[in-house]
Amino acid sequence: MSVATRLDRLLANMGYGSRREMQQLVKQGGVTLDGAPVKVADMKVDVGLDLSDRLKIRGARLDPPPGLVLMMHKPVGVTCSHKDAGVLVYSLLPNRWRAREPAISTVGRLDKETSGLLLLTDDGDLLHRIISPRKQVAKRYLARLARPLDGGEAALFAAGGLILEGDDKPVAPALLEPISPNQAYLTVTEGRYHQVRRMFAAVGNHVEALHRDRIGALELPTDLEPGRYRLMTPDEINAIFAPGASESAA
Repeated sequence: MSVATRLDRLLANMGYGSRREMQQLVKQGGVTLDGAPVKVADMKVDVGLDLSDRLKIRGARLDPPPGLVLMMHKPVGVTCSHKDAGVLVYSLLPNRWRAREPAISTVGRLDKETSGLLLLTDDGDLLHRIISPRKQVAKRYLARLARPLDGGEAALFAAGGLILEGDDKPVAPALLEPISPNQAYLTVTEGRYHQVRRMFAAVGNHVEALHRDRIGALELPTDLEPGRYRLMTPDEINAIFAPGASESAA
């Protein structure tokens, strides 16, 4: 479903410049629609999925319009924040995208030392659907541990009674899948602060490396290199909520 909006307002909200600057750009012939120069900056345009194919700014294809959803392969050493010191995840996006309104936000967070699948969107409703505790969207992590598993962790995590240090409510059941003495997948349906690291700490172990490879039934593509991102398809977005994707963590 498309929404009609003023062209100059749309371009300003997408970070191309102020509305006055967009009006001047139109006068200079810098905006074309379906191959023809736009004559009126306040014309209404339908913000549909095909707009980026139809509208060009200074000869370049229009950025993805509002409603974008990205998947990113977050590298280690990058922070999911707008304000913290160091390299921020938003610095991996085009500069103009950081001026967009509504703003692009990460869907939850991965800590600085965790890599893997990270979603970003300017769709607030979708963001809240994904992180809502009621949806119980499963997230799978590959953990490399300092010490070998002792064999009792899977049953303990699956029981759902583990209380983490500083919490007063036990964590929900989680699925542990050992793949070597010092490596395992852990699938959780909550988003507590440093949850995976704290769960292993609670059983006397330490996570040396952590990587998220799956959200719901959506897997990080093997060809998406660290630091790279791409737009998600509707099928990929639906995979986040695929039936059975969260039950595997129970």
